[in-house]
Amino acid sequence: MTGFPSPDADGAATHSGFVAIVGKPNVGKSTLLNAFLNTKVAPTSPRPQTTRRGVRGIHSTDTHQIVFVDTPGLHKPKDALGKYMNQEVHSALSDVDVILWVVDLRHPPTDEDQLVARQVRDLPKPLFLIGNKTDAAKYPDEAMKLYRALLEERTGETAEVMLSAQNSPEAVGTLREQILDALPENPFFFPRGSASDQSREQWAAEIIREEAMKKLRDELPYAVATRVNRWTEREDGLQRIEGEIVVEKNAHKGMVIGAGGKQLREIGQAARKQLEVFLNRKVFLGLEVIVIPGWREDEEALRELGYE
Repeated sequence: MTGFPSPDADGAATHSGFVAIVGKPNVGKSTLLNAFLNTKVAPTSPRPQTTRRGVRGIHSTDTHQIVFVDTPGLHKPKDALGKYMNQEVHSALSDVDVILWVVDLRHPPTDEDQLVARQVRDLPKPLFLIGNKTDAAKYPDEAMKLYRALLEERTGETAEVMLSAQNSPEAVGTLREQILDALPENPFFFPRGSASDQSREQWAAEIIREEAMKKLRDELPYAVATRVNRWTEREDGLQRIEGEIVVEKNAHKGMVIGAGGKQLREIGQAARKQLEVFLNRKVFLGLEVIVIPGWREDEEALRELGYE
């Protein structure tokens, strides 16, 4: 990628680079990204695999720029969507300057953690092993030792950090400074002031999907995709956003809509509130539920939904 020439006012060299945030599902990668940026660019929910594509979040100072790449949780895929998600992780790791491996200190390593360790262990890039959720872990030090053991054969530069991405702003800030110091000399890759490489439509669609995942039960959330088809602004500032919630079966459609439309209204209201907070504008959000049979196994449908 071609960078933007961006020496500071004194002509000092600039440093920038790509930083991959990796880990198994539901360890807090997106929460950490949002904490680094002090704004929300990635969806979060208590459910695993909320993140489906690599989301880039950008932090810039006068002389340094971090391009964080939030990746889906690495897992054993069950369908074409899962394979796409794992490929997003592999692609992110193939061309980054720093790696952040996030682990959940509430639990010992699992097979999925070992899968991540095998991916990062031999990469010749600075690696931060980040023990997350310390505020909820009973034995964080013991858990950290177990994760550290998965990197015993690693010869590259490795640092360890323990924090709570949700509740440790000072620790997150300190970690961000350490990452800034590890960046190579480069021009900036994005203009100053950029927070993400997502379009506003992609960002809004992810907010809608986040709220759907929070409210839908069982396996249904994983069969749901979202997209925004139209976004217009009225003269009075009202943002009119029209989107779709995509499901795989007609039975799923009824479950998303709910009795008398109650479920769909609740998803829309929750998403609208989030959008209004971040946009600082009044929002009208119109949602429709459509069926694309078996979209998670349909490569053409995946491309149409932005998974490409």
